[in-house]
Amino acid sequence: MTFRLQRVRTMPPVLQPNILYVAEHYGAAAHLCACGCGSKIRTPLGPTEWSVQDTPSGPSLLPSVGNWQKPCKSHYFIERGQILWAAQWTEEQIRAGRRQEQRRRDVYYAELDRQRGGVFARLWHWFRSLF
Repeated sequence: MTFRLQRVRTMPPVLQPNILYVAEHYGAAAHLCACGCGSKIRTPLGPTEWSVQDTPSGPSLLPSVGNWQKPCKSHYFIERGQILWAAQWTEEQIRAGRRQEQRRRDVYYAELDRQRGGVFARLWHWFRSLF
């Protein structure tokens, strides 16, 4: 199975197999599950979420896709248009992965807040801009 990238303004109502749809304006990607079950898989794109790379061989979607809430529970990478299957995770691994994702978000946004001078500095600049 080879995936190809299709950039779209909005997601189509019916997804086609083997296409990774990317709506950059909305920071989202979608595709049909690689296992063939027909589930629509949606992944948010952003600095703390998934990223898409368009390569000459096909798209890469990182990190892996873990369909833990779908009946198939598929786990795979899309790398250079190819599906690389990964092991299914236990419930504990899923919880640990979710905690790690949250920590990554917390660190990213704390650093962003620090670079911007914190909440009080932003409020002060906003207040000053009114006058």
